[in-house]
Amino acid sequence: MTTTEEPTTAEPTREHLPCDIDELRSTFLFEKLSDEQLLWLCGHGHVERYEPGVLYREGEPATEFYVMLDGSVALYRRVGDDDIEVSRTSQKGVYAGAFASYLGDRAQTYTQTIRILEPSRWYVLSAGDFSAFMNDWFPMAVHLLEGLFFGQQNSHRAIGQRERLLALGSLSAGLTHELNNPAAAATRATATLRERVAGMRHKLAFIASGAYDSEQLNQIITLQEKAVHSLAATRAAGHKLSAMEVSDLEDAIGDWMDAHGIEGGWELAESFVTAGIDPAWLDAVAAWVGDEVLEGAVRWLAYTLETELLMTEVEDATSRISSLVGAAKQYSQIGHAPEQLVDVHDLLDSTLTMLDRKLGDGVTVVRNYDRDLAPIVVFAAELNQVWTNLVDNAVQAMAGQPDGHRTLTLTTRGVDDWLEVEVADTGSGIPEQVIGRVFEPFFTTKDVGSGTGLGLDISWRIVVDKHHGDLSVTSRPGDTRFRVRLPYSPTEGPTA
Repeated sequence: MTTTEEPTTAEPTREHLPCDIDELRSTFLFEKLSDEQLLWLCGHGHVERYEPGVLYREGEPATEFYVMLDGSVALYRRVGDDDIEVSRTSQKGVYAGAFASYLGDRAQTYTQTIRILEPSRWYVLSAGDFSAFMNDWFPMAVHLLEGLFFGQQNSHRAIGQRERLLALGSLSAGLTHELNNPAAAATRATATLRERVAGMRHKLAFIASGAYDSEQLNQIITLQEKAVHSLAATRAAGHKLSAMEVSDLEDAIGDWMDAHGIEGGWELAESFVTAGIDPAWLDAVAAWVGDEVLEGAVRWLAYTLETELLMTEVEDATSRISSLVGAAKQYSQIGHAPEQLVDVHDLLDSTLTMLDRKLGDGVTVVRNYDRDLAPIVVFAAELNQVWTNLVDNAVQAMAGQPDGHRTLTLTTRGVDDWLEVEVADTGSGIPEQVIGRVFEPFFTTKDVGSGTGLGLDISWRIVVDKHHGDLSVTSRPGDTRFRVRLPYSPTEGPTA
């Protein structure tokens, strides 16, 4: 049974009663104990009667161990700002409280809220006495349980660290690849630019020799400015020609160069086409400058355009590098406080940038952002890990889909006092028989060696445990949606 009914805040009234070893023996927990052990329990513990109310609350110091002798109780777990009832029982002998106190002072908080539903009797033993009882009477069992308990904790921590390192390695490889491309482009463009500048120095020396008069120089400079303006206008328009259109225009300009006696004109055609200059534009140049300086003017214009294009290439490459470094800094939150007020869209965009290589050309990314959402106080770096896990899982889920059918949709919206982020994919979906287990640690539907089964478990703990939020999933073939809800309320905000 699951309900969001809020547990009553009233503390149950307590009444001390006699402790009977035969009654303790009648419970499944104590039925195998000797009289000596039962007498010890009655001597150090006691029986209490409780009226309905909260026995203890999740997160409070675990000071007592309880065994129910009669009555009924409900168990609640905190999810977001709600106490969710996960079970209720009237079974005699159920126990709760400081069960882990036999391990000493390393596990001393209640992990759930217990609400008494009707007048009940409980055997009560202090955490310290319970620890002494376990260690004195069952030392081997304590050692075995301690090894199991802390072994699982250490294993979980180690594999969780490996999961984070694997994700970091994948992101680092992708980022290195993404940085290498613009860096290599900038290096190539710089080398070519050096050659073009050297060529222009040669042309300047030729001009200085007096080959052109002042009027012709003015004409060439005017044409140079018009050509640069045409290039800028073409870039601003953003219209991209097809490969066939580019080829046709380059052929037309090459033919124009041949017709006007300009040798090697085919090599100049690409720059003119990129700048949006066609044969008609060149006809106007020929009519203005005259045949005696036409070739020099055309070559000067070509050098000018090539230089502009190379500088633009360097600018684009360095801008790409800058944006990647900025995204990496945003993703890792280097230089930022762990808890901060952020625009969640900045976190999502930085994650998408970091995963750009993994997304590839086959995945269409749709951003349905509500840009009016107010910033929210979160642990930003850890939330980026959540987005990474969800996006990475979505991409893998769509791996088998044909081209044109792989769409990743990120949606943000406000829902009451929550900020909701939805990550949806068009993959094959999660089978109904396992969807209830996807947040379990070490559970995975991936092939052996492809995942640790901790990605969603880590995401759950970051969203639910640390931010007091909620993480849920719905799935059918072609439509799987993970929804993360984060509370705006400061009283229900993140906890370290």
